[in-house]
Amino acid sequence: MNAHASTPRIADRATRIATLSGTLLAVLGAATTIHNVRTLRRPPRIPRVVAEHVSVLVPARDEGRRIGACLRSLATQRGIDDFEVLVLDDGSIDDTADQVRAVIAESSKRSGTQSNAHSTRRPPRIRLIPGGDRPPPAGWLGKSWACHRLAGMALGDVLIFVDADVVLEPDAIAATIALLRDDAVDLVSPYPRQVAQSVLERLVQPLLQWSWLSTQGLRSSEVKGRSSTVVANGQLLAVDAGIYRRAGGHETTSQDVLDDMALARSVRLVGGRTAIADGSAIATCRMYDSPKALVEGYTKSLWSAFGSPAGSAAVMGVLGLTYVIPPLVAVVGRDSRTRRIGLIGYLAAVTGRVVSARATGGRVLPDALAHPASILVLGALTAESWRRRRLGLLTWKGRSLTG
Repeated sequence: MNAHASTPRIADRATRIATLSGTLLAVLGAATTIHNVRTLRRPPRIPRVVAEHVSVLVPARDEGRRIGACLRSLATQRGIDDFEVLVLDDGSIDDTADQVRAVIAESSKRSGTQSNAHSTRRPPRIRLIPGGDRPPPAGWLGKSWACHRLAGMALGDVLIFVDADVVLEPDAIAATIALLRDDAVDLVSPYPRQVAQSVLERLVQPLLQWSWLSTQGLRSSEVKGRSSTVVANGQLLAVDAGIYRRAGGHETTSQDVLDDMALARSVRLVGGRTAIADGSAIATCRMYDSPKALVEGYTKSLWSAFGSPAGSAAVMGVLGLTYVIPPLVAVVGRDSRTRRIGLIGYLAAVTGRVVSARATGGRVLPDALAHPASILVLGALTAESWRRRRLGLLTWKGRSLTG
């Protein structure tokens, strides 16, 4: 009888310990987010004129619906004396190449008009590079191969990689270079504002910025040679051309689905400094325009984010303990004290999301209130990514991902 009666007490004690542990971690995450937001690098509002030669590199595969807006925003950049835009059509089967040619024609007309008006602004030279319809060579994934080819043709002192779904403000490139040069770093990623419209996007996309704002001290993570703490985002990424080549460029990322992180690690390994910055004022990106595209996009890469199935399970377990257990217990807990602890954990999690969203241009409410659901969706996507990896089902834009 006593043993039977003690079972609920043991369960209550375990629930309280788990809830308290998760709440403490949630409070720590919120505090880390607040600290990082205060020290987060931001581009200058009015950057100085860039005298260096700049190469903007845009890999594009089946981006016909989106690349026009990207290139038009690049064609109207200010404050750069000399820069080129190289676009590689990576075997697209849609009208990507036609859209690029249309922007080139528009840019040529605009250049002539400005020349007649004695304008001092120099529009970029936009070049379309046919990538062919053959698959990448053995040992290469598609995007790394495209970026490698673009970098090999670039003449700039600074290489700026821009995804075809990114739209830039007129001073974005000059501001990005200011971050690179003024802060004396070798690679910088100004994180664009993530545009999220569907319910699934609004659950998942805010986790991109929140994840690095809530888990590590950003300035301490920039220490040279410490490749394990690197944070990077290939949507908009600037790197000094010299150190890019010294680090081995995209040859070192040939089999990495997360090529941006791999490139930043390579730069760190040769003594370079890398940094993340808030780019929400200078660029926007809608990564996926449908729930299906989002699932395909995340499952192609989440398996590689945490090193192994065990690593992924451990990370998801900690996230569940921190952001799912406290709010769950706050609702269904057996005693009032434990429910209050859970409520504190939930409010800490929401606070971290609110602070992150305000700092990076994201939606605040009601989206932040759904943080536990966001974590559950992330866990499901991670599990599905490993399932597809195990069965050899990982693909992206018609190509198998075997790396």
